[in-house]
Amino acid sequence: MTAAITAMITAVVGVLGTLLAPALSQRHAARERAEEAERAEHRRLFEERRDAYTAMNRASRHFHTLLKDALHRIRDGVYTDHDREQLEEARRDHRDRYAEAQMVVPERILDASRAVNEVLARTDAVTKRLDRGLPREDEGAERALLELKEAEPLLTAMRRAMRADLGVQD
Repeated sequence: MTAAITAMITAVVGVLGTLLAPALSQRHAARERAEEAERAEHRRLFEERRDAYTAMNRASRHFHTLLKDALHRIRDGVYTDHDREQLEEARRDHRDRYAEAQMVVPERILDASRAVNEVLARTDAVTKRLDRGLPREDEGAERALLELKEAEPLLTAMRRAMRADLGVQD
């Protein structure tokens, strides 16, 4: 190979390098922006799921507590309109948090929440019948309190499933 051909090849490679460097740099920057956008979206979805878990856990536990309080008060004959309003507000909040979670959480978490929801809804219905003085046969505050205890291990299982999904290690 002659010196002229070597110089020409070197010049062509240099010119191609000069022309391609900005394009390669731009492509690399675009790839980095896309990766950063993907990380930001992943972070956003994680935070949305965590917020839904927190709200659903809090609302379920609050509804459970107020149901227990209501049954004790009904049993003791001291259930008031204020108690009814608080319980109804907690029921609505629980329903709303559950509905919101249905849009953003995995099915296994919804299964755990559904189990809790079934016990709470059943107990809420009994509580309302007791409050109205229209209980079904064998329904009473003491029995409803015992049945409400079924929710406690389900609440724990739901919380554990949520924590595991978020990657929280004990």
